[in-house]
Amino acid sequence: MENEHRPTVQWVDISAEEAGQRIDNFLLRVLKGVPKSRVYRLLRKGEVRVNRSRAKPEYRLQSGDQVRIPPVRVSPDNPASPAPGAISRLARSIIYEDDRLLVLDKPAGMAVHGGSGLSFGVIEALRALRPDAPFLELVHRLDRDTSGCLLIAKRRSELRTLHELLRNGQVEKRYLLLALGDWRQGPFKIDAPLLKNLLQGGERVVHVDPAGKASRTRFRCLESYPGASLMEAQLDTGRTHQIRVHAAYAGHPLAGDPKYGDEAFNRRLREMGLKRLFLHAHYIAFEDASRHRSIEVSAPLAGDLRELIQQLEARSDTGRQNTIVNSYE
Repeated sequence: MENEHRPTVQWVDISAEEAGQRIDNFLLRVLKGVPKSRVYRLLRKGEVRVNRSRAKPEYRLQSGDQVRIPPVRVSPDNPASPAPGAISRLARSIIYEDDRLLVLDKPAGMAVHGGSGLSFGVIEALRALRPDAPFLELVHRLDRDTSGCLLIAKRRSELRTLHELLRNGQVEKRYLLLALGDWRQGPFKIDAPLLKNLLQGGERVVHVDPAGKASRTRFRCLESYPGASLMEAQLDTGRTHQIRVHAAYAGHPLAGDPKYGDEAFNRRLREMGLKRLFLHAHYIAFEDASRHRSIEVSAPLAGDLRELIQQLEARSDTGRQNTIVNSYE
């Protein structure tokens, strides 16, 4: 049955607590159940107004802004409904929580939010897990196939604080990855601008291009095996697919990467049981001087990735080769 009440224009006054968030994220939260593509179309066509003017998706709301939200019909018959299995899996993935922040060890294969044909993602499943929580928002994002540490703010003020720390490069994020070849000799610092393109159908492809945005990744070799290297990557910037593209640019594409990887390398590791991208956000840390606190969280490699490493170690003629001599410096 269709909604009996015809939707009307909404006028929303932005409070100090709501200030600092992007207008697109605000709309996605307010217009629950509306497809992401529809929200961006509303912005693009100027149907959403901030202080009676058009607003781009990246506009950050300010206290006192008045937002016009056009009439949008939301069908109550088709809400995003995460499966119970996904919700319980997410509950087991919480590795840190306090009154302001929650950290998940995001499972590989789960998008951080719904959209692009997905009815739900991590944030929708988390809200289903915590229906009485007044506020739950993503602080940053991980690619769907990347596992590991993901920050979720439980307060608007916490989201603003963490966004500021991220913009100022004060959040330390480290990733574990398995790459093609022997990477013990470098290069360990990749400073190459990245340009993002959208292909027909909406697929994102990123490549090194002088016209792109400044992008810097630091790599460190942890272990080497015949034909592969276990690396740690630290981000100085946070571009789409940054680690994957920079690793491929250095001649060492990631294991299991269908977009930027090496087909023969991927095939060999599939035969050893690898079924996904070998990229894991294993460590995140920051200091919040305003609240006199320091947060440091780590997430161990999942079982499937550990098993692959054990196989590589067993196949190595010389056993484990400690190569923790290459630093970020």
